Amino acid sequence: MAMRRLATIFGGSGFIGRHLVPRLARLEYDIRIITRHPDDALPLTTQGRVGQIVPRRADLRSDDAVAAAVAESTLVVNLIGILAEKKSGDFNRVQGELPGRIGRAAARAGAGRVVHVSAIGADPGSESAYARSKAAGEAALREAFPAATILRPSIIFGPEDQFFNRFAAMAQMLPFMPVICGGTRFQPVYVGDVADAIAAASQRPDAAGRTYELGGPRVVSFRELMGYVLEVTGRRRRLVELPDGLVRLQARLGEHLPSPPLTRDQLAQLRRDNVVGEAAAGFAELGISPTAMEAVVPSYLARFRPGGGKRRSFPY
Repeated sequence: MAMRRLATIFGGSGFIGRHLVPRLARLEYDIRIITRHPDDALPLTTQGRVGQIVPRRADLRSDDAVAAAVAESTLVVNLIGILAEKKSGDFNRVQGELPGRIGRAAARAGAGRVVHVSAIGADPGSESAYARSKAAGEAALREAFPAATILRPSIIFGPEDQFFNRFAAMAQMLPFMPVICGGTRFQPVYVGDVADAIAAASQRPDAAGRTYELGGPRVVSFRELMGYVLEVTGRRRRLVELPDGLVRLQARLGEHLPSPPLTRDQLAQLRRDNVVGEAAAGFAELGISPTAMEAVVPSYLARFRPGGGKRRSFPY
């Protein structure tokens, strides 16, 4: 009788998880989705056979709950991350400490593989608390589970993304398109390719203990990305580079909102390029050819065009 293969996915109902779950289901994993809101994961249970995919709530502040979440798992995937703090110390708790706690629990449970999604720019010396916490999480995981695979994507795009959708909505409402740190370079990566990379890392013996940086086929500046959003959505707007002092003030004031549009920490991140390092292993080493944003983004930004979806083709 074949040994049961159980994958536990922390944050499995989120943006990446919704693409990863069906891929792991096709690889014949039984899947345990750990999430704060199990009801949000119920649609994912249709992506496999009956009983193959099970959402479960867990209080991740408790080591016992983390241990119970990974019990009997052969694969553990951590997708949990935040872009801004709701309470002081959230970055450290969620991104700095939790990966190590998951790694220790996975090691005690005898899990064969751990895959952790971090971010390009993870750096203990960064002025950004987000980037420092990502680096701390990687280090804690490596200490707890040295064979873990770490994936560092650039900015991720896909139908539910918080980047292209946000700026397309702004282009609908504003008479101009604001540009912040317009020269900063990004390497947008498709969420489906990130999910493929996680699945590949779970299967390849040579991925154990390695770190991969994931970027799409093109490196583009922030200003170019804003121009692309305008092209795809058919909006005629002037690109306006906002003064640094004004942006800092807006970020400081915006931090008091329930869902801040920009924080000072995010502004610090925007000042640094977010591209794959020259010597870094990436998609090629995982046997994956990344998808261009031009092949995916127009399909889901069409709803932001005048008339709500009628769009022309663009030569990208």
